Amino acid sequence: MSGLISPFFMLLRKPLFLALIIPIAGLSLTSLATSAVADSCWWHNGSLMRLKARGNDRWFYYEQPRAGLSVSRGTLLFNGSKQGDWYVGTARVFSQYCPGSPQPYRAEGPVAPNQLRVTVQGDREIHKRCRPTGRWTSDTLVFTYAYRC
Repeated sequence: MSGLISPFFMLLRKPLFLALIIPIAGLSLTSLATSAVADSCWWHNGSLMRLKARGNDRWFYYEQPRAGLSVSRGTLLFNGSKQGDWYVGTARVFSQYCPGSPQPYRAEGPVAPNQLRVTVQGDREIHKRCRPTGRWTSDTLVFTYAYRC
């Protein structure tokens, strides 16, 4: 057994071997991180969300909406793009009085340094039974990483 292990450890001492292996190992770790972000589950306001990513484009969909919401699995809550450590895009607010007609609004915000939280904020007009009221409010959406879906 020591005869099999010994040549491997001898290779570890060779600079050329290390120069080839370390970048390959780094690529593997990078691809794992990318795939985790590309299809991962996140918590938002008691609902489980699914983050889909393609390049810099991002979509948060409801995976398991919390009870009482007027949305179903697969409903899009946010779409936009990741620009560095910043998300910019369109969020939506849903109402039981306006089924099938979510109110879109611009939202943007930072990705936490540890990449496990995304917070986007935007201003939107308040509607009452699907009609604009002329009043405005600020909404903040916080997505916290849960696990790989």
